[in-house]
Amino acid sequence: MHIHRSRHTRGFTVLPNEVLQDRRLSYTARGLLADLLSRPDGWREDGRKMADTSPQGRLAVAKALRELTAFGYYLVERVRHADGTFSSQVHVFDVPRGAGVTAPGAVNPGPGPVAADGAGGHPVKTPEKVPTLPRQRARAAGRETSYATMGEAAALLHRVTAPEPRLRLGTAEAAALAPLVTPWLERGHGPRELANALLGGLPGRIHSASALLRDRLTRKLPPAAEPPAVTPTAPRWHECTECGRPTAHKGTCRRCENLNTPPPDAPSQHATAAARGRALVRAYLESDALESGPLVPVGA
Repeated sequence: MHIHRSRHTRGFTVLPNEVLQDRRLSYTARGLLADLLSRPDGWREDGRKMADTSPQGRLAVAKALRELTAFGYYLVERVRHADGTFSSQVHVFDVPRGAGVTAPGAVNPGPGPVAADGAGGHPVKTPEKVPTLPRQRARAAGRETSYATMGEAAALLHRVTAPEPRLRLGTAEAAALAPLVTPWLERGHGPRELANALLGGLPGRIHSASALLRDRLTRKLPPAAEPPAVTPTAPRWHECTECGRPTAHKGTCRRCENLNTPPPDAPSQHATAAARGRALVRAYLESDALESGPLVPVGA
């Protein structure tokens, strides 16, 4: 085998032979290491981008990075800076080294302050600090929701949209849409109604699955069912105790009540006076007619 080397004055990388001839590494891992070492300091590139710009797929690149990490050529550290923020620092070595390299200007995360009542206790918590978990924030604000119902709604949304790959949602997106699914469940609608509303008539291009589902869950929510109308009950009829005719109340009917009513009492004083007056007027008229003769019509 004849090796042909050229003299380079710029754009070249010097690597030790032990790295290129490390038979513990696959050829893919050694080639990836050479590519990383040829980059300038501060180069930013993740494994996904490396796989997208090379013939090897993501699985091959991920396997090569694991090999380099296992034998001390590649190290990813999560460090905490002085201002309290965290970041990931990637280190690439041209000779195998162990872990424990700290990025310049970064501080390794340490344990929190120890409780005053005993050594080895848990870090001290500030009682006045507002809880950061969603459930704790809701309980502190007095508006805790039913997380069991929200979980059921999110699972139902995942199950309904599973047949359509363009509508796949992440866990956070499904949890955000769960409150819009709950009214469907409360109104008695199940997976079939949701599938008809969410999967029917989809556009050719979907830019945002969560935005499309949010719009359809809100716009296509069926109205709440009205309570059934109360039918008035027919009145119950009874029989008259006298004649047997139907009557709306127990006892005797009106006709039998009138027949059984006793006759009125003697005429009152006003009725007697009125009858006497009529008799006197009638007698006067009759006597006047006799004295004056028969009445003759006027103009006869």
